Amino acid sequence: MPFSLIFFQRVTGLPLTVIGVVLTVAGLAGMALLPLAGAAVDCFGARRMQLIGYAVRGLGFVAYPFATSLPAFAAVALFTAAGDRAFPAIQQSLVGEIATGADRDRLNALGRSLRNAGLGAGGLLAALIVGLAGDTGFVITAWLNATSFLVAALIARRLPRRAPAAAVNAAPSAGPKTAAGYRAVLADLPFLSLTGANFLIALGYSALSLLLPAYAVTVLHAPAATTGGLFAVNTALCALGGVPVSRWARRIGRRSRIAATGAAVFALSFLGFALIGMVRPGSVAVLVVVLVGMMILYTAGELIHSPAASTLAIEAAPAELRGRYLASYQLSWSLSAALAPSIFTGLLAVDGSLPWLFLIGSALTGAAILLRFERRRVTAGGTDIAPSADTARPPTAATSEGRPSKVALTSPRS
Repeated sequence: MPFSLIFFQRVTGLPLTVIGVVLTVAGLAGMALLPLAGAAVDCFGARRMQLIGYAVRGLGFVAYPFATSLPAFAAVALFTAAGDRAFPAIQQSLVGEIATGADRDRLNALGRSLRNAGLGAGGLLAALIVGLAGDTGFVITAWLNATSFLVAALIARRLPRRAPAAAVNAAPSAGPKTAAGYRAVLADLPFLSLTGANFLIALGYSALSLLLPAYAVTVLHAPAATTGGLFAVNTALCALGGVPVSRWARRIGRRSRIAATGAAVFALSFLGFALIGMVRPGSVAVLVVVLVGMMILYTAGELIHSPAASTLAIEAAPAELRGRYLASYQLSWSLSAALAPSIFTGLLAVDGSLPWLFLIGSALTGAAILLRFERRRVTAGGTDIAPSADTARPPTAATSEGRPSKVALTSPRS
């Protein structure tokens, strides 16, 4: 988003406020297209849709330098936003197709680590290119982004081909269930509760980029460079600690408990941020050290919650409707990101600690819903246990119904 704001301001000459509005509208429109992406995954398979998604995003960045007018800019922004919003649901569906059991947890943790490493490296590379090449550097960076999606597509082509679950289950008896489409999602109250819990917890993820910078500068009066340093700490820890923390967290047991534990750690970090504003350390050095400590705690909550929550959603989705289910689940992330700016700024205007207290309540409420979801799953005969590294068996072939065979399920998020 920051790169897009600056890039389009240089290319179009439009005011940043106009650019921000267009990007926001494009993001909301991309969110509205998510249900179509979910249906496409169920029809054509996650692997094929992932390749299409890479192509859409790559072409969007190729077109960046040519968006010199408002209509062209709006079209490019919408095109790119559609690919960006659809990607997480497609990626989760792909994980559900190619992995079972603990391998889903590992893939989700590894994917998050690699994304954070890519974000950090990409940000540094973009800053270096723009610093050396000036305005031309923006064009180079956009086209390097496009190239990265091409490379990703070439790598993704090496993944094994699998028939869409809807095609595998195309027997006459399965017809009505598949035809139900999103009606089946809306009728699945436990899954909707899982999605609602994720919405409440996902608000905390937006605190890093939206709330913390404003809080640190306007309330704590920390040096301007502090927020950049905190973001670097978070990025580095996510890149390096995602897999080992996820492996450790599997000892907790069920994924719903792991995700709830991550939400509770989130809430603890939010309490710490609120207390910093109430105590107000007199020394800048002490303030920075305490903020770094809270950021480490915040990141721990993120690393514990995210892989488990993602695999939990994958496991809760029927194979033949996985795309629709995970597109619906992804809406909880998109909606929280869309609402967070107005919530945070409104509460921050009243009192500096109020947004953090709100986030404590939302995270703990989400954790409570997850634990209730666990009880309902156990009562219904389901399982969401995350196998530990010692007990997990290697994945085996899926059954003809698109679900893992019993051998693959020693037990089973985003």
